[in-house]
Amino acid sequence: MSSQENSEENLPTKQDPAHGAVAVADDPFTDPGLPPHEARQQDLDERAAKRSERTVALFFTVSMLATIGFIACFVIFPVEKIIHVWPIGRVSALNFSLGLTLAVALFFIGAGAVHWARTLMSDVEVADERHPIQAEPEVKAKVLADFKQGAEESVLGRRKLIRNTMFGALAMVPLSGIVLLRDLGPLPEDKLRHTLWGKGKALVNMNTGEPLRPEDIAVGSLTFAKPEGLEEHDHGFMNEIAKAALMIVRLQPEDIKDKRELDWSHEGIVAFSKICTHVGCPVSLYEQQTHHALCPCHQSTFDLSDGARVIFGPAGHALPQLRIGLNDEGYLEALGDFDEPVGPAFWERG
Repeated sequence: MSSQENSEENLPTKQDPAHGAVAVADDPFTDPGLPPHEARQQDLDERAAKRSERTVALFFTVSMLATIGFIACFVIFPVEKIIHVWPIGRVSALNFSLGLTLAVALFFIGAGAVHWARTLMSDVEVADERHPIQAEPEVKAKVLADFKQGAEESVLGRRKLIRNTMFGALAMVPLSGIVLLRDLGPLPEDKLRHTLWGKGKALVNMNTGEPLRPEDIAVGSLTFAKPEGLEEHDHGFMNEIAKAALMIVRLQPEDIKDKRELDWSHEGIVAFSKICTHVGCPVSLYEQQTHHALCPCHQSTFDLSDGARVIFGPAGHALPQLRIGLNDEGYLEALGDFDEPVGPAFWERG
């Protein structure tokens, strides 16, 4: 028996009562049509429609209040404030309040739109037959007509309370994004062009915390220093040391090739920024025979006997030099700040 015969035998059948003949069942894929439309309470009772309108307006109003709360939280809570929220635990008060208020603002806009669509917009199902992809003029006209009909059925023109509160909520939500831009931090102004170094600032050994004398630095040695008064427990220490970290090397004066470097040194002791001019890594490797300093991140190499110019690697310019001298107590001190910004170049350097 063939598969075709078997498939036909398995088709559902029905008995013709008049002639006793067996016939194949009706097409199981016949379009059953749309169920009859059932009117909602809001379609029949204007008071119910008004209640739905007020509910939607309430949702949009709550969204607006939450957006105002978002902005207020951004101003009120300091970044370092920590609170305990059950069951999360210890969290940042600022992050928690911003997340909560923004979530409420977005949720109630969505809730208002959904409630509006389910209770006030037309819910009559419309069947649209398939049509060619290329739109005929009649189809275009029908689309425009359907759009106008949809706009009328949305009751946006008649329900002014919904319209006004919705526009208000949608207009205020983007304010959250504008306020978040403030969290990028204050404008740098000229802070990147200056460090804590200045005239009279003593050079303090990073390891011992003691001011440096010329005899503390041996020829061929590498010493790291920070400005006098900068302590690790200070607020903003990391930001300041990232600009002010100093690398001190003692050379024989006759080995210094660059005239300005020699003029800015003291008895062959030269001080350069420790921050690599490529991407800001700390330069920490020194080869005393060649007077070369190496950045371990990307192997930028600087000649400390020739103005710390770049002789190899991706760094774009020499390490800035700090002019140093000796104070009345015999300690090394800065005679000013770096003459150019330290670290990688930015905007118009200098």
